[in-house]
Amino acid sequence: MKRVLYPMLLLIALLMMAGCEDVETYADMKEKEQDAINRFISSQRISVIDEGTFNAQGQTTDVAANQFVRFSRTGVYMQIVRKGSGEKLEENKNVVLLSRFMEKNMMTDSVVIRNDRRAYITLAGVGTIDVSQYIDKMNVRRTGTTITASFIEGMMYQYHGSTTVPAGWLVPLNYINVGYTENEGDEIAKVRLIVPHSQGTADASSSVTPYYYEITYQRSL
Repeated sequence: MKRVLYPMLLLIALLMMAGCEDVETYADMKEKEQDAINRFISSQRISVIDEGTFNAQGQTTDVAANQFVRFSRTGVYMQIVRKGSGEKLEENKNVVLLSRFMEKNMMTDSVVIRNDRRAYITLAGVGTIDVSQYIDKMNVRRTGTTITASFIEGMMYQYHGSTTVPAGWLVPLNYINVGYTENEGDEIAKVRLIVPHSQGTADASSSVTPYYYEITYQRSL
């Protein structure tokens, strides 16, 4: 009996060990996420600067040098392409902003959704749409350096099915201007972001996936 039992127990133990090896832990997923971010930074020849350097440069990034500032608290990387016309968000006031964007999955290096150019997709319950017609509109409020926001309508709202604005999208709003573009020479603020899952959409958070964004911000008339 013992001769039969021992091999069976050994087989069970080996199967359990193999099963455990197949389970991907949260730490494993975060390591893969960081690997994807590092690959992107290397492939795009991004020069990462810290917040001290960013502040010393007047809270700007050198686009010619492909600089991105990394915010240590959130892990978000940001490049300010255009600071924008007008002023920063007023404090303690609800402001409606308009945004166009491109969202790329950094694990697969594929564009997920965008509304910054004409493209057609099919959404369940909606049908085939031209995404460029769905500019994102969000209600934003700044209290000190804390910014809260919710989507009113747009492509992010339609695709991800949530009014929650990713925390990573709000990081630039402490550093850019969000004026109108009524006069010749007025510029719409534009940034590029690397957003880790903890600062991204619910989809990003659940899959531990980093996303790259190119986003414009302007005040709604």
